Amino acid sequence: MTRREAREEVLSLVFEASFRPGEPAEEIYAKAAEMRGLSGDEFVRSTFFGITGNLADIDAAIERHSNGWKVSRISPVSLAIMRLAVYEIRYSEDVPARIAVNEALELVKKYDDADKVRPFVNGVLNAVMKEGTAG
Repeated sequence: MTRREAREEVLSLVFEASFRPGEPAEEIYAKAAEMRGLSGDEFVRSTFFGITGNLADIDAAIERHSNGWKVSRISPVSLAIMRLAVYEIRYSEDVPARIAVNEALELVKKYDDADKVRPFVNGVLNAVMKEGTAG
């Protein structure tokens, strides 16, 4: 599995989790693995649980740089993409921040209204990148 394919699996999990608030991440992952046959890739698993474990910090970073937009007003697809990218920027030591941003923009092209959303996502993620890593 390529890293891009793994990111798409993480994206689907993060997107799904946004519609199941309060449900433990372990249950969401287990049900998805059973129903969709997730790959079992360690990157997918660790990234999904990393995002869910740091969601408050990730969402705060997105909100801080989204020019007055609350995360609740951002489309679920764009939000899931940004959550993945912010996690990679702030918490992943093996993914350069620029790569995380570029991969997020590729996901926007594939899964969202790229013409309208791409500049917004790019601006938020570049601001998060300039802010640096967590901790």
